[in-house]
Amino acid sequence: MKKMILTLVAMLSMTTAFAEGETATVVSNVEAYDMNINMNKLSSALNLADDQKEVVENIHHTFAAEMSFAAQYGNEEREALVRRAIDNDVKWMRYVLNDEQMRKYLILLNTTINNRGLNK
Repeated sequence: MKKMILTLVAMLSMTTAFAEGETATVVSNVEAYDMNINMNKLSSALNLADDQKEVVENIHHTFAAEMSFAAQYGNEEREALVRRAIDNDVKWMRYVLNDEQMRKYLILLNTTINNRGLNK
């Protein structure tokens, strides 16, 4: 009986350790897809005009929502959803930003995607 209890405790410990690692991986994956940013800093970095600020913010909120949505899917679906979110974001930003702003935005976006390990 004592041996069975010790075996049970050992199994629960291993399961808990495995689950903690798995949960940490899921949390870090979800955090990587969190695209909430400081819009004032982005506005300043891109030198946005007043009429551009609200539009850029709306486009970015859509992008952030699409990325958050993608984080909830398996690898294959997630990669396709991330690619589509990025493509849509870039396409919509091109309508709002001038060439210089777009160059800066693409650098910032690419850096963010790379730093979060999402560029596969």
